[in-house]
Amino acid sequence: MTTINVLSVVPEVFPLVKTGGLGDVAGALPLALEAEDVHTTTLVPGYPAVMAALRDGSPVHRFQALFGGQATLVSGTAAGLDLLAIDAPHLYARSGNPYVGSDGRDWADNALRFGALGFVAGEIGAGLVPGIAPDVVHAHDWQAGLAPAYLHYRGGRRPGTVMTVHNLAFQGWFPAETRAVLGLPPEAFAIDGVEYFGGVGYLKAGLALSDRITTVSPTYAAEIRTQEHGMSLDGLLRTRSAVLSGILNGIDETVWDPAADPLIPVHYAATRIARRDGNKAALRARLGLAEAPDRLLFSVVSRMSAQKGLDLLLDGLGALLATGAQLAVLGSGERVMEAGFAAAAAAYPGRVACVLAYDEALAHLFQAGADALLVPSRFEPCGLTQLCALRYGCLPVVSRVGGLADTVIDANEAALAAGAGSGFQFLPVTATALDATIERVAALWRQPDVWRRLQRNAMKADVSWRRPAKQYAALYRSLCA
Repeated sequence: MTTINVLSVVPEVFPLVKTGGLGDVAGALPLALEAEDVHTTTLVPGYPAVMAALRDGSPVHRFQALFGGQATLVSGTAAGLDLLAIDAPHLYARSGNPYVGSDGRDWADNALRFGALGFVAGEIGAGLVPGIAPDVVHAHDWQAGLAPAYLHYRGGRRPGTVMTVHNLAFQGWFPAETRAVLGLPPEAFAIDGVEYFGGVGYLKAGLALSDRITTVSPTYAAEIRTQEHGMSLDGLLRTRSAVLSGILNGIDETVWDPAADPLIPVHYAATRIARRDGNKAALRARLGLAEAPDRLLFSVVSRMSAQKGLDLLLDGLGALLATGAQLAVLGSGERVMEAGFAAAAAAYPGRVACVLAYDEALAHLFQAGADALLVPSRFEPCGLTQLCALRYGCLPVVSRVGGLADTVIDANEAALAAGAGSGFQFLPVTATALDATIERVAALWRQPDVWRRLQRNAMKADVSWRRPAKQYAALYRSLCA
């Protein structure tokens, strides 16, 4: 089988730079694709963390004028990945979040910073960087959305292009004058090009001009073609339905492995699930929750935003506590929600605890120690936290949307009779429906044999990258054919 060479164009990559699930995907998918005879080179902005981690770095191309300054394309390796880093200090030599400054506002020059990412991807795809000629250019999210546009309008060598949407809510819109600054031709500013609501739409450009479109779950691929979930792009996505598909994400099972995870105190497996109770005790001790073996422990590991539906949990907190359960929360985001959970922890000491931070290491203990994970999202392209929960036997309680619907089997009567449940789903996405499901969870918690069986089912679920990698490889090969 002929090896396919893919250029993956990403704004972040785990473990070097990560703000969400996109970074995890960018770090794990290339490694999984190796088994499918697909070689991936990852193009990423040269943030300080990336340049510091790069090994055997060597310049392969120079840009005398890349949107305001000189830049060097550096080839090297890091975290087991083959990388091309855009070393452009005027664009990327900034500490902290790759998208926003310390004041929480978008960097004022994000149009140039991520326009440069798309431009360089186009130069590489067109064969203008010596020794690098990818068969496929795979752009991820709006920050890479201009890669297909540059390839479309420049002419010459044209590899296959794939645009993957990780979250349609983030689209990358900039004023009309940005088109000229980016060096795109006047004809690009059209309804079938980069024009979007009178400006330049980075994600819209990628969706309109790529050969294939994917998103990160089959259900989300259907949802985004509706007016309710299409975020004003549903018309375009309906038009391009023939080239749109949903491929579920996976997780790195070497990072998320309860039998060997160095970040949890007690290792366990589906065949030794009773050992898991040691992590529950450790989590309670860490958070100052009362030690009560007969109490159900719910958890949240999430970005705090309206999308994630955590306001529904705050609204229904009384119902959760009425079941006798405890709640542990890990996350950060909107200040109103942070304040709400902090107030709940102060009002119910020993029963509610929250850590208002992004803490990758602590997330492992949450997954290994809590009994159930709450994910009441209003929409969810895929979600990774529920996949980690399945792997760790922490039963997910999820809204029936997007990838949550595709990955969790509801423990309803039919599923229980068939021995197939792995978690809990609810719809509509309201506080009332969430409350009712929490009560259902609590009722099954009081049946230890049933609960253990559900945990074992969850831990047996295939949450790896094996099947998604096969699907991506087939997609790439169809483009090359």
